[in-house]
Amino acid sequence: MTAEQLKSVRCLIVIPCLNEAGHIETVIGNLHKALADLDARIIVADGGSTDGTRDIVQRIERGNPKVTLLANPKRIQSAGVNVAVATYGLDCDYLIRIDAHGGYPEDYCQTLVADALATGADSVVVGMRTVGFGLFQKAAALAQNSRLGNGGSRHRIGAASHWTDHGHHALMKIAVFRKMGGYDEAFNHNEDAELDYRLNQAGYCIWMTDKTSMVYYPRTNPVSLYQQYFGYGRGRARNFLKHRSWPSIRQMIPLSVVPVTIGAALAVFNAAAVVPFALWAAACLGYGAWLAIGERNPHGPLAAVSAMVMHFAWSAGFWREVIATGNRVPTRATGGEMSR
Repeated sequence: MTAEQLKSVRCLIVIPCLNEAGHIETVIGNLHKALADLDARIIVADGGSTDGTRDIVQRIERGNPKVTLLANPKRIQSAGVNVAVATYGLDCDYLIRIDAHGGYPEDYCQTLVADALATGADSVVVGMRTVGFGLFQKAAALAQNSRLGNGGSRHRIGAASHWTDHGHHALMKIAVFRKMGGYDEAFNHNEDAELDYRLNQAGYCIWMTDKTSMVYYPRTNPVSLYQQYFGYGRGRARNFLKHRSWPSIRQMIPLSVVPVTIGAALAVFNAAAVVPFALWAAACLGYGAWLAIGERNPHGPLAAVSAMVMHFAWSAGFWREVIATGNRVPTRATGGEMSR
């Protein structure tokens, strides 16, 4: 792809964030080459950070006119991307979404644009790998990079480029994003999967590229990891309730964790009631032991515990949302084509 071709389209790079002072400067710094190679600008949609994130972005903004800080009063990521597109995206060709809690190669955006132009895809998604630094974060990363933690999801296992129905959101045609009404702001998790469902139903094409990827930094303690996956479970349930889109087979197994855990309490009446729970726990702990011995990774046992936290939280979030919502389908916070 020539420099002229990369410059031939206008790109809106959006970073939705909330309290990301530890990451935001590095993330923006990694995008400087993208600003030089592309006709692009960066919008940081901040949900009201109180940790100094806004001050960092404002300092960068003063030195770089291609970086803009935008208030996101609704705080959540879906709303942040929507307001950025509605405010600054009307004359742009592509939306590139960057998550502040991640790492990106310097040619990330350029590669996305090149693949979009080459394939004609309406959306380009990427794979992701998880990297940790502290003890628990390393264990959580190991779990999330394994089939125990990701269920064999193709955008988590390094699959070759292919047409797909879902992946980690990276680039999308602005016209398509606006035509679909953007992200559903009723979703504070899994808004990407919900939009991908609508894209597929509308006949748009999603390309999974293997030419670039992003690095994600997991939560650093069990409580925040639980809260994150509880939110993921609720988001998946909302997608099910809204579209009657059943969880995939790989999601059905962790979905059963809360029921079998509750069922284990019935062991006081029948010892067999504990068997499903025992099988799940043994499978997780056994996988952790295999990682420790077979893969020579000392974080294996703690990775098993991290995976169990993720499974239980995802299941708890799903069932909490189903029980709380019942047959009432969540209403869409944004509807129809986006307008400024």
